Amino acid sequence: MQSMTIDLERLDQALNAPDALHFLDLDSGRILAVAPGQALPGTDDKYDIQPDRYLHIEPLGLSEAIAMREAFLLTQHNPHAHAVLTTALGSRRPLRTFDYELEAFPDIREAWRRYQATQLREHAYAWLLDQGIEPSRR
Repeated sequence: MQSMTIDLERLDQALNAPDALHFLDLDSGRILAVAPGQALPGTDDKYDIQPDRYLHIEPLGLSEAIAMREAFLLTQHNPHAHAVLTTALGSRRPLRTFDYELEAFPDIREAWRRYQATQLREHAYAWLLDQGIEPSRR
């Protein structure tokens, strides 16, 4: 297993960004964001081409993101919020609607942010271990 210093907060953000491309630089441990129309990492290298240097970070899929929110709702005991947020998850735009409806419940919104941060970090660690990488402390 390869040990590497990784910015886990950036990795968490990459895992939670379904509309962006992110890569892990296996040489430096940096998380690289690629904007639309921008060249993928390593494609501009003329002489030192290393196709295995950049590892694509696959963000959470829609079903995983919904499942995370459903699991969170099981920890909440406000029946009104539970009903509103469960309905939001069944809507046409479940994540956006969930976030919008969550604004009406500040305490639950803060609990969601803590829960989501914990879940994303656990997912980040699991993803790194699946890639054969052990994150080291800074």
